[in-house]
Order: sequence, then structure tokens, then C-alpha cells
Amino acid sequence: MTTAPPARHDSLSALLDVDAWDVLVIGGGASGLGAAVDAAARGYRTLLLEARDFASGTSSCSTKLIHGGVRYLRQGDIGLVRHALHERTHLLANAAHLVHPLAFVIPARSQFDRLFYGAGLKLYDLLAGAHGLAASGSLDRAELRAALPGLKPDGLCGGIRYWDGQFDDARLAVTLMRTAIDHGATCLNYLPVVGLLKAGGRIAGALARDAETGEEFEIRARAVINATGVHGDRIRRLDRPESAPLLTPSQGIHLVVDADFLPGKQALLIPETEDGRVMFAIPWQGKVLLGTTDTPRPELRQLDDPQPLAEEIDFLLRTAAGALARPPTRADIRSAFAGLRPLIHPEHDSDRQTTAALSREHAILVSDSGLITVAGGKWTTYRLMGEQVIDRAAALAGLPAVPCPTRGLKLHGSPPQPCDDVLGTDTALLAGLPGHDRRLHPALPYSEAMVRFAIRYEQARTVEDILARRTRAFFLDAAAGEACIQQVAGLLADELNPSDERLQGVTEQAFQSARRFQPATG
Repeated sequence: MTTAPPARHDSLSALLDVDAWDVLVIGGGASGLGAAVDAAARGYRTLLLEARDFASGTSSCSTKLIHGGVRYLRQGDIGLVRHALHERTHLLANAAHLVHPLAFVIPARSQFDRLFYGAGLKLYDLLAGAHGLAASGSLDRAELRAALPGLKPDGLCGGIRYWDGQFDDARLAVTLMRTAIDHGATCLNYLPVVGLLKAGGRIAGALARDAETGEEFEIRARAVINATGVHGDRIRRLDRPESAPLLTPSQGIHLVVDADFLPGKQALLIPETEDGRVMFAIPWQGKVLLGTTDTPRPELRQLDDPQPLAEEIDFLLRTAAGALARPPTRADIRSAFAGLRPLIHPEHDSDRQTTAALSREHAILVSDSGLITVAGGKWTTYRLMGEQVIDRAAALAGLPAVPCPTRGLKLHGSPPQPCDDVLGTDTALLAGLPGHDRRLHPALPYSEAMVRFAIRYEQARTVEDILARRTRAFFLDAAAGEACIQQVAGLLADELNPSDERLQGVTEQAFQSARRFQPATG
């Protein structure tokens, strides 16, 4: 049976009750949550602090794929692909309620294309080895049309089908937070780190400030891990103000349209686009997800909420129109969102004009004072990143040597626990909460009970937390999500009893967020 995590005031009290944590993780995205799960599962006293909400940045704005990365083969990142394919297997086993296999189809315009793509995907199968889901295979023209009935058939002779994994990124993040707590960690959102503590020139902890009350906490820790994604350089400069940039931000956007643009349960991969990348059209939660772009955005180094650029939206629509029988327009977009990739900065190429060629590999760096930074990577390899950074932290801090347990660690809510199909969480608990039969909106699969569950069990603190990340309302249909804001605000008031000023603030924040997911139709 699922139990509620400690109330926020109890978790804040733990900051004062613990003299020194073994591991302090700064950042509540994929890499930080993975590190916290690993550290807690080894028995280390673990604290995770997130400045905003868990997965509120890049980690909720991915392409929703657990994959090796077919396009990385073309870049020669064989090691990255192999590691990712192996990690895909661990996630499918450890989070079967959130991750599932998905078939992808690459259309071919000539027999040469079929042979070329087929050979590449046979290499993909080979790299997966025993971790493969199913062998890739060739499709003739009739089989291609049956697999992708929404595809424009002109000039196509067939295609190739292969398999990868799909998931809900924000839901997996929340599940990792719950898993870390299950193993004894303390995880707090809306507690930004505003300074680092040192003793004898060595990192000894952090100064954190409660974003809700302004209260500050001095936190001692034997190991401090900077896992803040695109904000990693900001934390590094709290340690050494002169630190050179480690990261090169790259923006990727996605568009969400109705399922009838690509009916069926198989995904489309367009292997060649005008910018040299691939593009996906993926069935996801009753919609179709189009993406992604790769736009250098160095000026966004401090921006929390990147926005899709008009030219990026036009590019995705133009590429989709070349492949789909019914081309989507701006008026068809249900939601549009952008995320910033924390790509490792090229050491000797400051004039690079594209980030598409930068490696998605991760790096672990230790400063002279002992700050551990984990940067780069992607969702699929979060567990491996967590294992490696905790290995490094344990050695650096002199913690007891404990083998990594996460390869076979079932995540919170994993079967055989009965799970709700929409949220991948405890069905019996949801059924017992008020509002189980009251939908938030006819166009959305969410109930009032799910809102209460998010607040009581998943540390949702704001209306946006609920509509963007505990449910995916803003991502699936931003206008429908916006219509739910006042209703959700009322439920939040009922559960948390915030001040009138705070309730007004989180309500207005939610309206601003909903508008960011809705691009102009002109």
C-alpha cells in the first residue's frame, strides 16, 4: 500500500535535525533524482533540493523516449548508443508501469534507402544484443501503409520497422522522487541553493532558502553533487566565480496535435530533414507528439522557461506536411513546449554554430574544493549517471563502500502493485479520494481525486505543478488545461490552506504557464 511521504514541515525540520548528510544532491531533474535514488538505496543519508518543482525544466520537456538514439549512430557515438540500449532494458523491467515498448517506422523512397536504413538498424539490433526488444525488419509498400495509415504514400516503396521505449518523463521523475523517499531520502522542492558552505577550503554543504517562506537553512554534507542541468554553471560559480562555461544550451521544441493526424499505435521517424536531424511523430497519451529541433540558445543560460521560436514551429509543421497525408497547421496545435539540453561545451570550438553534432554523453567533474558536477546525458541513461556520480561521491567523501543496487531496483509503484492507467499510481488510493468520478475537463483524462493525490502523495505545491507535471494537462491540451486552473486552485486551497496572497500568486502563475504552451495561430 502506498503511504504518504513526510509533510513539508517535517521534511524541513529534518534539515535542522541532521548534523551532516552523507550526500546532498542539488537539482530535481533526471540526473539529480537518479543520483538520490542510488545514494538512498545504498543506505547513505541523502538530501535532494530542487529550486522549483521536480522536473520543472528540461526533464519534463523531452521526446518521451527511452531509446538508444538511432541518430547517434550516424554521429559515431557507439558507446552512448550501447549504454543507452542496455539502460533501456533496466527501465522496462524496473518501471513497467511507466515505460513500454513502441514500434518505429522509417519510410523509404528507394530500394537503396531500405537497404541503407535496414543495415543501420541491424547494427542497432547488434549493439542491443541480449537487451533487444525485437528484431528490426523490412516493410513493403502495403505493410508501410498499414503500419502508418496517416502517412503520405507518394514516392514511397516501403520502410523499416524497429523498436524502442516510450515513457512519461515527468511521471517518471515523480516516481523517482517517491522511490528515493521510500529508501530513506529527504526530497524537497522549492528550496533553491543560494550559496555553498566551505570548511578549510573544501565544500562542506550548502545554504538553501525556502521559496515559500524565505527561511534559510545551513546544510552540512560530506558530499555535494551539482545536478542542475542547464543551470550547472551557476552552481559551479557559487564555488568558483571564475569558472569557465561547461555547458552549451541547445533548445528542442515539440508540438502536440490530435491523434487523427497519425492514427494507430506506431511512430514515424523521418530520417532526413532540412536541418540534418531526424524528426519523430509519436503517438503519446491519445495525441501525436512532433519533434524535435536543435537550436543553439547561448543567451538562455539563465532562463527558466524557454519558449518555442516561430521558426522552430514552422520547421516542424513544414516537415510534418511533407510526410503526413493531412498536414497540421498552427491552428491544430494543442500544445507547444521547449526544453534546454545541457550539452557539454566543446573545449576548443567556441565558434561552433550548431549543437546537433555535440555529444549527449555525460561528464562528471570534481572541482579543487570538492564540488561534484554531473552534466550532459539524457533521460535514458539517468540510472547509469546516478551510479557513476554516487560511486565518485562515496570515494571522495570516504563513505562506506556499498555496491550499486539500482540495476534491478523496482521503482515506486511497480507491478504487482495495481496501478491507475493514466498516472501509473495506486488505483485503490485514487478510488478512495473525494472527486474520483469528477473529471477536470471533458478533453482530459484527469479527475479531482488525481489532484488531491498529487498534493497529498507527490509534493505538488502549486497549480502549475499539478497541471503540467503531476498530470500532463498543459502538455496534452493547453487550452483545456487553462480551463481547469480555477477548479484546481480551489482543490489546492482545500488541501493546503495557503494564504489568499499565495493562492492568488500560484493561480496567476498557472495562467501564465498555460499561455506559454499556446503559440499564436497567426
